Amino acid sequence: MATQLVPADVLKKADKILFIAHLALGDFTYLQNCFKAFSEAYPSIKIHIWVDEVRRTTNAANWVHLKKYALYDWLAECPFIEKVYNQTYSPALFQQSIGEAQQQNYPLVVSLSTLRPPMYAALARQISPHGFVVGMKKSAGLLAFKKRSDYRKLDADLNPDGNLKPGMHISDVYAGWFEQLFGTVGDAPSRFPFVTIPPDWQREAKAQLQLWGFDDRSPVRSSSGKLLFINPYAKNNKRCWPLERVVELVEALQSSDKWRGTRCIVNVVPEEMAVAKQFFARYAMEQVRLFSAEENFFELPAMLKECDLIVSVETAVMHLANAVHVPVVALMRQKNPEWIPIDKENSIVITTSNRRHWVKAITVAQVMTVLINR
Repeated sequence: MATQLVPADVLKKADKILFIAHLALGDFTYLQNCFKAFSEAYPSIKIHIWVDEVRRTTNAANWVHLKKYALYDWLAECPFIEKVYNQTYSPALFQQSIGEAQQQNYPLVVSLSTLRPPMYAALARQISPHGFVVGMKKSAGLLAFKKRSDYRKLDADLNPDGNLKPGMHISDVYAGWFEQLFGTVGDAPSRFPFVTIPPDWQREAKAQLQLWGFDDRSPVRSSSGKLLFINPYAKNNKRCWPLERVVELVEALQSSDKWRGTRCIVNVVPEEMAVAKQFFARYAMEQVRLFSAEENFFELPAMLKECDLIVSVETAVMHLANAVHVPVVALMRQKNPEWIPIDKENSIVITTSNRRHWVKAITVAQVMTVLINR
């Protein structure tokens, strides 16, 4: 391959590196492996990460949920990441974080941001006026003077779509970036997602199941042997599944000889819990419990690990299912096939019949067909 974008002598002299990214949980599920490979290849370089909040706002009412973004809990427990900038959700804190980062005098800054890459190229250079700065670069028109000016602030650039090939998984895409940047190469098994759940949160999940009567010692659970986790929520409405479909699915399960007696845990994002409680209160569903990782991110993978099967729309949950080695049925649009779950043996993907369709176009009948036949 061509010479790596970050010269070997720059890496040799660097004692730390700042990665800038607009990370979502799904992104980090696969990028974590890349950061781990980098730390193993360059153990003398400390990894710092700037998590840029693309929902940054002056509306203080939105800060409550933004400041408790679950990814921050995961990053805090990551042994090969030393520092995280996680207060970028308001313009004032964003500027404060820039000042804090400038004090670090970073010798090397790498932007992995694919949304608005010119803006992040400028941010990287603002943080490190004299360091080696690399960023994503997409084509800019001849009249896009500001974009072209921002790109000129980079010492090296990477086209995020330059090596895309049909059938590539997102883990291959990310691994390709790091190979081009640093020469780090990992085999396919090293790209499999993982999550190390602290023991306290594993015990918390078991205690919650016992409180619900869903644990292995419960007569109901023992007789049915099925604990199903259903996640209908995603950040984008196009990827959500209506709660009405969840009710329909639970009713269909109870009418099925194979799944009758199944207990269902319905995942709810914290900001929608009040609405979800009101919705399910209209139905007499003793076999359903609502769950939300409101206190800490690790509540989610700990609960996932306790389940027999996971049904999820296209969001981080379906990737975390692979990370905790629980079978998953993923409900997806046709739009982003590179984001299918990586564990093909333990994943079944149901896609919409039309590329323009939202996930809500997937019917309960389609899901039940898969569940009955698996």
